[in-house]
Amino acid sequence: MPVKRKATSPVRPSPSKRPHTSNGEAQRYDYEQSRIAEKYGIINRDYYPPEISNERCEQYNNNEILRPVELLETTIKKTKPEREEINVGECVVHWFKRDLRTRDNTALSRASKKAEEGGVPLVCMFIVSPQDYEAHLTSAPRVDFELRTLEVLKADLEELNIPLYVTTIENRKDVPKHILEKCAEWGAKHIYCNIEYEVDELRREAKLTKACLAKGIDFTTVHDDVVVPPGALKSGSGNQYSVYSPWFRTWIKHVHEHPVLLNEADPISANPLSAKETFAAIFASSIPSAPPNKSLTEAERKRYANYWPPGEHEAALRLSRFLAEKIKKYKDLRNFPSLNSTSLLSVHLSSGTLAARTAIRAARDANSVTRLDGGSPGITGYISELAWRDFYKHVLCHWPYVCMSKPFKYEYADIEWEYNPAHFTAWCEGKTGYPIVDAAMRQMNEMGYMHNRCRMIVGSFLAKDLLIDWRLGEQYFMTRLVDGDFASNNGGWGFSASVGVDPQPYFRIFNPVLQSEKFDAEGEYIRKWVPELRGVGGKAVHEPYARGAGKEAEGKGYPRRIVEHKVQREKALERYKRGLGRGTANVGGGVHN
Repeated sequence: MPVKRKATSPVRPSPSKRPHTSNGEAQRYDYEQSRIAEKYGIINRDYYPPEISNERCEQYNNNEILRPVELLETTIKKTKPEREEINVGECVVHWFKRDLRTRDNTALSRASKKAEEGGVPLVCMFIVSPQDYEAHLTSAPRVDFELRTLEVLKADLEELNIPLYVTTIENRKDVPKHILEKCAEWGAKHIYCNIEYEVDELRREAKLTKACLAKGIDFTTVHDDVVVPPGALKSGSGNQYSVYSPWFRTWIKHVHEHPVLLNEADPISANPLSAKETFAAIFASSIPSAPPNKSLTEAERKRYANYWPPGEHEAALRLSRFLAEKIKKYKDLRNFPSLNSTSLLSVHLSSGTLAARTAIRAARDANSVTRLDGGSPGITGYISELAWRDFYKHVLCHWPYVCMSKPFKYEYADIEWEYNPAHFTAWCEGKTGYPIVDAAMRQMNEMGYMHNRCRMIVGSFLAKDLLIDWRLGEQYFMTRLVDGDFASNNGGWGFSASVGVDPQPYFRIFNPVLQSEKFDAEGEYIRKWVPELRGVGGKAVHEPYARGAGKEAEGKGYPRRIVEHKVQREKALERYKRGLGRGTANVGGGVHN
C-alpha cells in the first residue's frame, strides 16, 4: 500500500536557493531548457511565448500572479451588476464547445430558459478553428468525431426548431470578433457557454465577458465539465490538494453535502416554428469538412466511424450497456486490456456528448445505496475513476503552468532528457522490442485509443527506459487520441514520468515485462495488436528473444529490444537524482515491479 502523503500545496526550494546553483546559473538553465523546448517542438512559437521560467512558476504557487481562472472569476463578479441589467434581445445564443449534447447541458439549459422567458428563439453556434486545433495538438480523429457529432446534434436541434450555426474561422484571434458580429447580426443580447479550464480558454472568456459587455451583451460562462467547481475543495490548512486520495474523500463529502451538483439540468424547450423561417439559411447550411491540417483519408474516416459512432445517443447507449453488463466487475477487471471490461466512454466525456455528472448519477442510481462511496465495489471504483477528471481540472486551474509545458514539480525540469529520434520513432510506431509497449502503441495508432493501464506502461517506458522528454510523449498522445483531454493527458504523463501531482515516486520504474505478465498473462492483447507474435506460444510472447522464440519472432520481422531495461533503469535513477540536486545520496532503495 502506498505511503500516505499530506494533502498540501507543494513546498519547493526557490530555484535560486538550490544547492550549488547560483541565480545566474538557474536563469541560464531556464534559457537553455527553453531553447531545447523550441528545438524539439515542445513549445510552438507560432502561438506561444518561450517556456515559462521556474521563478514564474513559483510566483503562481506563492499567489503573486493572478491565475487565469481567478481572472475569469474576478471579471464575472465585477461585470455582474451591469450584465444583469441587460434586457433580452431578438434571440439568445448558446456557444457549443466541448459540450456537444442537448441533454444535461448546464449552459444550454440556461440559454433555453432565458430565451423562453424572453419569448425569443434560441440559436446555437459552434466554431471550427484550425489554428486552435494546431495549437492544442487536437488529433485528426478527434476533429472527425466532433464533426460527425455535430451532424447528429444539428439534426436533434432541428427537431426542436433550433438552428445550429457552424462555421470555420481560419485565424484563432478572429473567433471572439466573429461571435460578436453574429450576435449583432441576430440581435442577440445574451450568449451562454460552458467553461473550459485550459489557460488560453480561460483568458479568452475573461476578455469576451468585457468585450461583449462593451457591446451591450451579457456573456455568461458556467461550470459544467466538472462536478465540483475548481477552488471549492481545500485541505485542512486551506491549500489546494495535490494528492488524489484526500482530495477524493473531500470531493465525496462535498457532493454528499451538495447533492444538487449531480442533478440533471432542465431539458431545453423547442423554438416556435417561425424560427425555421427566420433562420432558414442556418437550417439549410451543412457541417463543414475537417480543415486540411486535420483531415483524414476516406479509409481512415470509415475506420474511426466504426470504432467511435458519434453523438449523445451513442453515449447514452454505451453507458446503459456498461451499467447493465460490466460495472459490477469493473474494479476487479479494469486493469486487464484484453478483457474489454471498461466503459469506452472517454471520447464521449472529453467531447461532451456525455456529462460526467450524468455518468456518476446513473452509476449511483444503479447501486444498492445512494452514497457514492458505498455499496458495489465496481460502482464505487468507477465513480472514483470518473472523479479523476475533476481532480486534474482542479490541478490545471490552480497550477496553470502545467498548461505551459512545465511539470507540476517544476524542479524536475532540471532532469537531463534524451531526444533520440530513432528511439522516439520506434516508440511511436510500436517497434521497441517490448511486446506490451508495442501492442499499446499500435492500438492507439489504429484506434485513436489506448487502455489506461497501457498508457501508464508506455509512459513509464518512454521517460524511464528511453529517458526521452515526457513532453514529447504527452504531445504524441494528443495528436493521436480520439479522446484527448489536456488535463487528464497531462496528469497521466505527470504520473508516469514522476513529475506531476500524486505521481509514482521517481524510483518506482515499471518493468515492462513484469507488467505484461501481470496484466496480459495469456498474451491475448499482445497477439491482437502485434501480428508478428501471434504464432509465439506461452510466456515467450512477453519477451520472445529471451525465451526461445527469437527465431520465430525474427522471421516475422519483430524487432529486437532497442534498450535493456536493467541498464536504463540505473541510468534513469541517476538522471532523476542528479536533476533534483541529490547527487548520489541514498534514496532508500527502489521498487522494481
